[in-house]
Amino acid sequence: MSFDNQSLLVPLFGQFDANLVQVENRLGVFISARGDTLHIEGPEDSVARARDVLQALYDRLAMGQDLDSGAIESIIAMTNEPTFDGIVDADQNAPPIMIRTRRKTIVPRSKAQAHYMRQLARDDVIFALGPAGTGKTYVAVAQAVSQLITGSVQRLILSRPAVEAGERLGFLPGDMKDKVDPYLRPLYDALYDCMPPEQVERRIESGEIEIAPIAFMRGRTLADAFVILDEAQNTTKEQMKMFLTRFGQNSRMVVCGDPRQIDIPGGDRMSGLADAVGRLEGVEGIAVARFTAADVVRHPIVGRIVDAYEGTGA
Repeated sequence: MSFDNQSLLVPLFGQFDANLVQVENRLGVFISARGDTLHIEGPEDSVARARDVLQALYDRLAMGQDLDSGAIESIIAMTNEPTFDGIVDADQNAPPIMIRTRRKTIVPRSKAQAHYMRQLARDDVIFALGPAGTGKTYVAVAQAVSQLITGSVQRLILSRPAVEAGERLGFLPGDMKDKVDPYLRPLYDALYDCMPPEQVERRIESGEIEIAPIAFMRGRTLADAFVILDEAQNTTKEQMKMFLTRFGQNSRMVVCGDPRQIDIPGGDRMSGLADAVGRLEGVEGIAVARFTAADVVRHPIVGRIVDAYEGTGA
């Protein structure tokens, strides 16, 4: 296979051909480069997949998007799905599936993420269920930042229950912010990845961005806001009902959680997430996105770890 734009070949091949080596190792093929032409050898099915992957990587670069090992791994995984062509080579007449923020453009890295991103743009309340590393919270924060930047919402509210994951942290020094910030750090991390740090701090000071434990939501109506609840499996049924009924005019609400990682006493029986999904799935305006270990977009070993634990029922 050959490529028209030779200026894209260096980022396509990677430093010391690292990207080609990654495709070779994952698909069991041999790739040799001669000028602007690549020769691929191996089993017929593997060669076909390698061609699809390399073309998708080239198209991604042509659209001005960066390549990293995670993006390559995701595209390799997606070539095994029957909907791969629909995700990567989307209908030219349809709007592309992407989320633009100040620091990056996020595109789907799995079939489930593509479906999830459509729900985030369409539905009022979205439950995102699945294991760590599938991008549930990260993509939701990116969508929230995008809507805040464009003025679609006036506030961004991020929350999660302050529940210790199996350990006892004891007394934490400092004021209220110091005490709860350790629980909310993953939300800060996602924000800083989508916006320059100085903008995050300025918007937090102005109240445009609020990061707080779920207990702080009681008694409020959250209008003109994009509201995200993370680690929702650790809410009680009462907390979940309280949170969902905060929904206000011109708002969007995303509830993220992993039903297999419940840290509250009573486990699944007491979790507000499972209870809410059971009651609300199918209600107009409410969507449910489900992710599996196959949708993990962190390092490939994370997917294998999730598979190992889920396979044993642990």
